[in-house]
Amino acid sequence: MKNKPTCYDLREAIPELYSGVPTFMGLPKTDSSQINEHDVIVMGAPWEGICTTGSFTGCELATKTIRLASLRYGGYLPEFDYDLFDYISAADFGDSPYFPGNSNDTFAAIENMANEIYSRGKQSLCFGGDHSITIPILKSICKNTSGNVGIIHFDAHLDNMPSYLGKEKNARCCPMYRAYEMEQITKIVHVGIRGPRNNFKGLEHVRSNNAKFISSFEIHKRQLEDVINEIKDYVWEGTSEVYLTVCSDVLDASANPGGPTDFAGLSSYQLLSMIHSLSSEGIRGFDFVEIYPPQDHAATSSHIAAWAGIYALSGMAKKKMNI
Repeated sequence: MKNKPTCYDLREAIPELYSGVPTFMGLPKTDSSQINEHDVIVMGAPWEGICTTGSFTGCELATKTIRLASLRYGGYLPEFDYDLFDYISAADFGDSPYFPGNSNDTFAAIENMANEIYSRGKQSLCFGGDHSITIPILKSICKNTSGNVGIIHFDAHLDNMPSYLGKEKNARCCPMYRAYEMEQITKIVHVGIRGPRNNFKGLEHVRSNNAKFISSFEIHKRQLEDVINEIKDYVWEGTSEVYLTVCSDVLDASANPGGPTDFAGLSSYQLLSMIHSLSSEGIRGFDFVEIYPPQDHAATSSHIAAWAGIYALSGMAKKKMNI
């Protein structure tokens, strides 16, 4: 396949490697007129909204650092023994416009960019940004499908506060509450939840909305394959589209130095295994959020985000292989 990135092989020049932001994995750039030529479209949503704890994180910078980290990687994963780019074509659509301090305009721009992808029946791979960027993406998915939508939410936190301090409804602690409000979203499973940065009202809200909750402690105690099958059986029943969203703090702090410091989380093996398996079931889109480049001095967290994106793409390719 043309423009197929292969680790260690001589490639064509990667666009803007030093002058600007490179494309994810050195994939070809695309614009609106070329989307139909590809199966999966990569986009960035560089946004940090209201600060909910500590200081601002710089997560709007992560769309660049994740792309930079991705340049050393190809699409062949020896544990699965196929190259994902033999089965799907992917391209990078760039970043949505960013309006500092203005969530309404920024979210409208993200939703418009997502509409370009979903209106053509394509799959998406998105990097944030804080977790609120999932809100406009879910709005776009609902707008561009007539069926029900399921969400698989990887996180240390339920992110289902109705607002932050009674004022900001689009804060990073609110995306799943906004998802509960979307009528087409009928299945939500929260995976990896744990720790003292949660509120008991959040779990009450999960139960009142008939959503599912699987803590990281439960995942560590059970067989991973059993947990994956439970998620599949729940989320895909009665839905036509499934979206997978990952906050970096679903990982244990030891594996996520450039993200929130939350302990007792998933290992990178557990997360990547689940992403690949769930993506191979058939997903409309995937996002990875909450990477904080200013504290990610060795780019470890940017690399795990790039890996997660590649494992999601590999799962999407496997779905095509099985059709």
